[in-house]
Amino acid sequence: MVDVTPVPLAELTTLRTGGVPERMVEARTQADLVEALRFVWATGDEWLVLGGGSNLFVGDDDLEGTVIRVLTRGIERLPSPHEGRVRVRVQAGHGWDELVAHTVAEGLAGLEAMSGIPGTVGAAPVQNIGAYGQEVVRTLVEVDLIDESTGDISTVPTEELGLGFRTSVLKAHYGSVPERSAVILSATFDLADVGPAPRPVAGEQLRTALGLGDGGTATLADIRTRILEIRASKGMVLDAEDPDTWSAGSFFQNIVVPAPVARTLPPECPRWPVEPDIDPVLIIPLAAFDGVVPSPETREPDVKVSAAWLIEQAGLRKGFRLAPSRAGLSTKHALALTNRGGASAAEIAQLARFIRARVHAEFGLMLQPEPVLVNVEL
Repeated sequence: MVDVTPVPLAELTTLRTGGVPERMVEARTQADLVEALRFVWATGDEWLVLGGGSNLFVGDDDLEGTVIRVLTRGIERLPSPHEGRVRVRVQAGHGWDELVAHTVAEGLAGLEAMSGIPGTVGAAPVQNIGAYGQEVVRTLVEVDLIDESTGDISTVPTEELGLGFRTSVLKAHYGSVPERSAVILSATFDLADVGPAPRPVAGEQLRTALGLGDGGTATLADIRTRILEIRASKGMVLDAEDPDTWSAGSFFQNIVVPAPVARTLPPECPRWPVEPDIDPVLIIPLAAFDGVVPSPETREPDVKVSAAWLIEQAGLRKGFRLAPSRAGLSTKHALALTNRGGASAAEIAQLARFIRARVHAEFGLMLQPEPVLVNVEL
């Protein structure tokens, strides 16, 4: 690890907020990262791991403790136990979109709909990032991580990470601490080896985005190109010259509600069914077994509703600002809170609180922030 002169986190986060940490180190190899983490944990110091800074909302005050910048890189191709598939092990500091570009160029399917998402590979499972029907949980096999409680490194299969809608056991949700305090060192994905030829596109969300009907085909490169175009049109591809991209992406999560609640919303509210968690194992104590296996319980799947639609229907249109604040909604997408230039974290937090209150008053639903909040409250 290398100690460097601390700089304001406003220079290292895409929302462009954050004070100066006491100490900053750079880890460019996995060994450096492990050394830095074990050292700071041994001291009992406050610590923050920083990847691409695209999913952080950091307060204005200077930070106590150490910021560890994860700058590790590398993609290793591995055999898969499944025919027609390939595994890739990727270092935590590798850029997510760089990984997607690599897999598309190699003809490996499974990540292409997540093109253009900023951040690093190590952060992707923490958030279980996803777009257009693809999510990390669908292709992630395992992660190598180091636990704060022991300093030990272990390989953890996906099913032990508690990956759900924009969540995992590693994520610090607003107002809480993670179930498991650990840092991902690398992640391994299992991808379909499909090559460059057109193929049927699975998933209604992705087909709709591509303008394809049932049975429509596209190459991985076509999908990536179109997704990048769509994201750019919404200000969701980082651009140093475009204030609409000076954000943490979607600031609020789309809301998952029970189906009966979704039916109370206006019919024009965009919504998507959420696949239910199905436990295929039914355990009946032998002493209680009467020879009859009960039918599995069935219920309507939960429904994911559009937070952007809720915000706009609450009267907060694209470009909305609380004058004279330097924070505002993106002019391209109502779900992105943006720094229009020199905005403080306090100004962005004020806007976020105002939006939450309006949506709650209009629809009775409470928006939850998607980025990790550091040194700031809503």
